Amino acid sequence: MNPELQGRTFPPTEPYVVGREKVREFARAVFATNPVNLDPVAAQAAGYADVVAPPTFAVVIQEQTLAQLLAEPGSGIDFARVVHGDQRFTATRPIVAGDVLTAQLTVASVKTLGGHSIVTAETAITDASGEHVVTATSALVVRGED
Repeated sequence: MNPELQGRTFPPTEPYVVGREKVREFARAVFATNPVNLDPVAAQAAGYADVVAPPTFAVVIQEQTLAQLLAEPGSGIDFARVVHGDQRFTATRPIVAGDVLTAQLTVASVKTLGGHSIVTAETAITDASGEHVVTATSALVVRGED
């Protein structure tokens, strides 16, 4: 694992348009049963423009930024040795169908523990007006050689 990745910020992703059906599919997959996650009428009655994504939906957008990190030449990350260690979300507001979101990853830390490395990646997700929506933080464990 290349420790020089620490502090590096990758370019923003292409805008991601949050689709109603994608939110509903994700909600069903994670067993989210709140009507605002599935029914546009219920979401609008609760004050939202459309269905509201479950909080963990941000990982769908974060995935694009993690792909940048994993594909980085010279990173020292062997994807076959990567295990997802931790996931956290800090939201300013919920993600709603119709949002146009952009994500940008910063490598917050690179640590070595025994023969393993842990890279913590923070993905800031903003809306079309540049306002913060959520930060998704992932810790990836890169297992050492056998």
